[in-house]
Parts: sequence; structure tokens; C-alpha cells
Amino acid sequence: METRTDSIPAPAPATTVSQAPHADLVIALGRTGATVETAGGKAARLGEMIEAGLPVPPAFCLSTGLFDLFLRETGLAAEIRAAEARGADSRTIRELIVDREMPESIARTVLAAYEDLGRPRVAVRSSACREDSAAQSFAGQHDTVLDVSGDQSLLEAVKTCWASLWSDRAAAYRDSGSAGSIAVVVQEMVHADVSGVLFTVDPVGGQPNRLVVEACCGLGEGLVSGRVSSDFFAVDDRTLEVVEERVRYKVTKCASVTPGTIGMTKVDAADRNTPCLTREQLTALARLALDVRAHYDAEQDIEWALRDGTLYLLQTRPITTLPRENAAEAKRSPYVAPQPDAVRQGTLWSRMDIGEIFVGLMSPLGLSFARYYQEHVHRDCAAALGVRDTGDVDLHMGYLQGHVYLNISYTAYLLGQCLPTRDQRHFTSRFVSEEADLSSYENPFGTFPGGIDDLLSTLHWAQSTATEMLTMKHRAEEMVATRLYEFDRARRLDLTRMSRRELNAELIRYLDFFHDAHVGYMPYYINAFGFYGVLTELCRKWLGADGDNLQNRLKTDMSSLRTVASAQEIWKVAQAARARPRVMKIIDEAPLEQIARRLRDDDEGRAFWNAEMEPFLRANGTRGRQEMELTHPRWIDDPSYIFQMIRRYAADGFSVDDIMGRSRARVEGDARSALEKLPLPQRKTLETVIAMYSLCSELRETTRMSMITSIWLVRNVVYEVGRRLHAEGVLHSLDEVAYLDFDDVRTYLAGTRTGREAFSRAELDERRRAHDYHNRLPEPPLTFIGEHDPTRSVRPAAGGTRLEGLGSSPGRIVGRARIVEDLVWQADEFQPGEILVTRYTDASWTPLFAIAGGVVTDVGSMLSHSSIVSREFNVPSVVNTKYATQRINTGDMVMVDGDTGVAEVVEG
Repeated sequence: METRTDSIPAPAPATTVSQAPHADLVIALGRTGATVETAGGKAARLGEMIEAGLPVPPAFCLSTGLFDLFLRETGLAAEIRAAEARGADSRTIRELIVDREMPESIARTVLAAYEDLGRPRVAVRSSACREDSAAQSFAGQHDTVLDVSGDQSLLEAVKTCWASLWSDRAAAYRDSGSAGSIAVVVQEMVHADVSGVLFTVDPVGGQPNRLVVEACCGLGEGLVSGRVSSDFFAVDDRTLEVVEERVRYKVTKCASVTPGTIGMTKVDAADRNTPCLTREQLTALARLALDVRAHYDAEQDIEWALRDGTLYLLQTRPITTLPRENAAEAKRSPYVAPQPDAVRQGTLWSRMDIGEIFVGLMSPLGLSFARYYQEHVHRDCAAALGVRDTGDVDLHMGYLQGHVYLNISYTAYLLGQCLPTRDQRHFTSRFVSEEADLSSYENPFGTFPGGIDDLLSTLHWAQSTATEMLTMKHRAEEMVATRLYEFDRARRLDLTRMSRRELNAELIRYLDFFHDAHVGYMPYYINAFGFYGVLTELCRKWLGADGDNLQNRLKTDMSSLRTVASAQEIWKVAQAARARPRVMKIIDEAPLEQIARRLRDDDEGRAFWNAEMEPFLRANGTRGRQEMELTHPRWIDDPSYIFQMIRRYAADGFSVDDIMGRSRARVEGDARSALEKLPLPQRKTLETVIAMYSLCSELRETTRMSMITSIWLVRNVVYEVGRRLHAEGVLHSLDEVAYLDFDDVRTYLAGTRTGREAFSRAELDERRRAHDYHNRLPEPPLTFIGEHDPTRSVRPAAGGTRLEGLGSSPGRIVGRARIVEDLVWQADEFQPGEILVTRYTDASWTPLFAIAGGVVTDVGSMLSHSSIVSREFNVPSVVNTKYATQRINTGDMVMVDGDTGVAEVVEG
């Protein structure tokens, strides 16, 4: 499609406006001079752009003079002064404005301008006098109302924008208490096919001569809020060539769902894995950006939209914060503190299997919470394993490109105190992917000191291990009981009614539970890991070729695994819904975000909720994806994914045997025959190891719910703080909770400073920029030695459909692939027998495994969630392919060989 960038024709000469009572207070942008004083920063910029011949949608501006007239004629000017004098909050003042009837003469003036514009659907945007200046951008501080149509709706939207001059966030952002004045832009609405932002200088990376483009499907509000995936492009501003491109799988977009209502909808399947913009469109957009930069002789932050092949510029503002001079020098070592060169260059780092909760890119909040775990919890977790000397806590973990890594070298050094891991290779080999070459690796920390220290450490480990074996079942029972108590107690509390002191006490309580749950869980996790390693080693040693992959073919009792059983429990809820046609109708037909409310508002739905949903959520509701990431809602916070799976399980009519029986259908004959060939002592040894692995796996899954419930409890407090900071104006939206620092939250709750005093706007913005930069970079490796240079990351080859990874669940299958990026939005699309292709999985993905034909992931290891659950469901699985989501497309016919570790497209 050809991209047109010619200017939009100006509206016909005004006739109605000139006859309006206050025609002189309406500014036709591009035809009448608009100054910052009369039209505000945004409108003044739009007027300049139109006059410069740039493609801006037609618009008019209700000047600051019209707003001041409204305040005088309604008597609001005096009322607002009186309200401010008596200390009324900003909400009270906003309500005064929104509730006041607009004087007839002013209404006629507004509607005459609307008539002159042609009465299209419009975007109504605030334009404050201090907005979009070189000193402050004020981006997002005042209100915008989209897709407005009709006289009354327009008048209400105008009042909303006027009232936003007294929003908390605007007050927090300006540097004085004076509100000043505000204008309003009424602009023809562009129902964009694609939209985004363009920076004429790299705002984070700092690389020279780069125009940076972020593009998403639909309206740009989805990109600004962080609710949709976007493509990233870097264009050389000298040659206009695309020098970097990162195309993401795009599931959702922000669009008009009904006239006047903006919401989330699905991206068409054909557009999900393709670039938002063609090369020609990128070139045209880059040329426009250079024109804007030249016009203002300053670097610009530009909002743009593409509709039916035509580019529109919606806004531009100067970039008020340029990247630091050294921003291009990316951090290459995960260490949090300086280390000697030999240590920094020789350390082995891994993010494989570190609790299944640190997986993937994390927000600044998530990273700071991980740091809290490292400083306050991880040392005691190590002690729970029988480690006598727990070492320097700063060396246990590291951080790189928004990802959390375990320091394998230092951990192996410390675990040298424990008899099973005296030989470091027994531990190191379990955390290494093929990305790290260990042929010349030597631990820079050496081996744990010998002599008396070794003896004391071995005795300490033996005593701790014996105590663990004797108490492990009882401790698990206590952890389950404590989890249910804390969960039920939290459901009864109303955090919104608590004082800051009370909320701080609640956070301290939850952090104590968080500590105890993680320390209690760790031995089960490591012991299951250890027995799996012993089983693998003994199979290899005693069975030879017959023992290849035997540890993954031996049956474990699936029903004992809490994570796997959640699929069975969703099936039971689905059957209960099917038995109630009225309930099933609500679940099938209501929008996802409304199902819970509609069920509870309906008599039969409420009975179903209380009898089925509440027990399910009590048992499973604190699950969610990437659980240490506090920004992700859990199932109990947003049950949309559960309703999607209920729809799927109910519609396809699965029996419980279809779900649970897949594990029981595992063919064990060869494995059992191999064991029968062994001498009795060896066979009994292997059977004991298998039994211990199964027991530890069961207890690990049972107590894991305590661990993730403790994280959910902390999340509740953090988001209550976030709501208060948003109300106070410190945060522009609740989405900005992602850029808080967890230590700052703790300090704020424990102190007396206001939110504005405790949280720096500059630091929030800096964390956002850093997160955006990490999000652009190629995902760092699972394991590496020394330092990692993201600028030299291996990119997937342009062609090729054969992917080699780790065969983590045996079997071979051919099926249609489906890339799943967003569980909530895509669960209803997934068809039984399809090959699940995704970046990585965690416990929240389990219900999909029950109907998948095979699983292929970019990231994973033999003991990652996708591997364990695939084995339990008897689903062939290949993990750690690195590029499956980039090389495989939805609909491709894919062969998955879980024995050889190969996934290959056999029919595109």
C-alpha cells in the first residue's frame, strides 16, 4: 500500500463560528495564530505543524480565554478560590467543574466550531499553558477523551479536560501550586491501523544518528499504557535505512470497540507476526520526523498514526531529557558490586530453573523485589540446605538487562560444604545450557577451604539433612495450614481503609511470611533437583544405552502434583458450569473483564461462584505468570484466563480421563524392563531414589503454593500504595507501579514523608527508560561465563526451519503450531492437539498442557516447568530452542521430537 504524507486539506472557510457569541475565543488551528498563552502548548504546536505543511488532522482550539469566561459566567472562579482556601481536595474542585451546566452562549460557540469541522468523531485533548515546553513536557498529566461524537458528549468531554487542570497528577508535576489556565483541542479522530512514537534521538541507548520508532497495531494509547506489544525500529537519520528491527508477536490492540468506547481487541491473526510498518512507510515517517526536527531545530518526541496508508502527526514535543553520555555503554556484568577482574571475567552465570519465578524480563519493581529477596531471604534459604557458611549475600545473585541470574560459581563454591556437592560438577552441570563452554572453565572462587572447616561443614550438613528428612512432611503440612490462614485473613481485610502505619504493619507481616515460605520451600526444591540428578547419573552408569532418557520415561504420580492437578480442578469447574446453562451463557457471551461481576450479580451465577469458583480460587488463585514479578495480576485478581479455559474445556467436552489419564497412559514397559535387568541391590537403590524424587516433587508443589501466596500478599500492599500515589498525583497511572523501587515503598510506609517527597519523578522516568531499553534488546543467554555484550548477541538466521534444543519430554509428534504470547487473550484460540510454541512457561500455563499435542519453547531446561509438566502429561517437548517463536508461525505443520531435541517445520 502506498503511503501518502501530503497535508490534510484545511476545513472550509468558517461561517457558523464567526456568528457564534464568542467566536473570537475559538482558534482554527493552522489558520489563526495560536500562542502558548491563548491555546496552550499542545495546540500551539499543532497549529505550527499545520502551518508548516505537516500532515496533522484538522482541529480547532477552545482558547484559555473561553475557559476563563466559563469560570466567570458560572461563578466557579470564586467557588474554586473559596474551596482552595478551605483546603478542599482536587477531586472536589474537578467535580465542581464537571457538574456545572455549560452556559448557553459558550455551548453555542463550541458546537458552532464543531459544526464547522464537519461534525466528525473527534479526540478532545487538554492543552495547558505549561505543556510541551522545552523545560517540562507535562506528557500525560491532563485528560484526553477519545472517539467523541454528538453535541452533549462533546460538551461533557470539554468540561472533563478543563477539570483536569486540577488533577492530582498535574498538580504534582508542575513546580508551583498555581493552576494557571487551560485550553482544549478538538481534533478529528484518527482510527489508526498502526500508531506509535518516534524519537529523533535515541532516548535511552544514546547511539548517534538513530531515529527510534515504536509501533503498535491500533491506537497509540495501548503503547503508552504498556498494555500491548510493539515493534521496534531504528533508522539511520543520514541514509534513512533501517539499521535495527525487532518484530514482536502482537496479540492485542487498543481500538474503538463501540462508538465512543475505546478498549482492547485482538489483532488479526495474519498481522500478529509481521512488522507494523513496511520499509516504505518507515522511510516516509523518518522523512517527516526530520522535517519536524528541522522546523523546531531541536530533538523531538513525535506521536503519529497510520490510517489507510496515510500518515498523520498527532503531536510533537521537545525531548526534555537526553540520554546520558555513557548510556550506549551497556552494563555487561551481572555483579551488583565491583569485583576483581579474574572474578568478573571468570564467573559462570545462569538463569535456568532459579525457582521458576525469576523467568524472563522483569520490571524495575520486580528487580528491586528480587534484590530484597537476595538481601533478606536467600542467605537463610542456603542455610536451610545445610550450608554452614552462607558467604557474601551480594555475590549470590546478579542482574543483567532486566533479568535475574544465579551466580553458579559462587553458589558451587559454597555448596562444596555439603557432601553431595563436594564435587562442584554435580551442581554446575545442572545449571548449564549449551551456550556456555565449560571445557576450560575454572571456578574463580576455587574450592571451599579444607581442614577443620570441611569437617565442621560436613557434620553440620549431615545434621541438617537428617533433621530435614525427619521433619519434611510435617513442615509441609504446617506450611499448607499457614498459607490457607493467611489467604483467608487477607480476603477479609480492606487495605484501602488502613492508615499508613497499619499498612506498614501488614507489609511487615507479609514479608515475614514471605521469608518463612521461601526458606521452607527451598529444601524441597533442591532435594527434588538433587534426586533427579542422582537418578540421571545412576541410569547412565548402570544401564548404559538402556538408561538414555530413562529418568524422563519413568512414571511419577501426576495426581500428587499440585500444579498439574489445577488442570483437573478447572475441568471440574467447567463441568459444573456446563450443568448450569444460564451460568455457561454468561461465561460464553460476556466480555472477559465483566464475567466475574455478571456471575455475582445473577442469582444462579452467584450460587455457582460460591460453590465452584471460590474453592478453586482458594486452592489455586494466587497463581500467575512470572510470580516474583509483582506487576502481574494473579488468577484471583483477574480470573479471565480461568474463564477462557472453562470455555475451552466445556466446549470440547473433555472427560477427566482425557486430562488426567494422559499421564497414566505413559508407556512404561521399556523403562520397567530396563530396571528388571539390574541386580537386586541396584534396582532397589534406583527405586528408592525414584520414590524420594517423587516425594520431594510432591512436597515441592504443595509448599510452592505457600511461596507464591506470600508474593501475592506483598503485591496487594504494593498496589494499595500505588493507588494512593496515583490519587496523590505522584504516579500518572497505576501502570507506573512497575517503576517503583521496593525499598522506597518500604521506606515510605515506615516514615512520614508524603508520596511526592518520597518518590522522585526523575527516578521513575529513568527506570522507565531503562526498562524500555532492556525490552528492545535481544534476550540474554540462559548461561554465560564472564560478561555478556548485548550489542553482539547472536541473531537467528534469516532462513532455516530446523531448531535444535533440549529434548525434555520423550515422544515424537507432528501438528499445527500456535504461538501463544498472551494466555488471557489466546487461551480460547488454542485447539486440542496443537503444538504450543512460546518463549517460556510457568505454573499458570499448566491447563494448556492438558490439551497440547506438543510443546516448543525458546527458553527452558530439563527441570523447567515446561519440561516437568510435559512429562507428566506425556506431551513431547523441546525446550531452549532460542528462536522458535521467531522462526515458527502459527499454522505451520511442525514435527516435535522430544527424544532428539529437534523441532522442525515440515509444512509452512
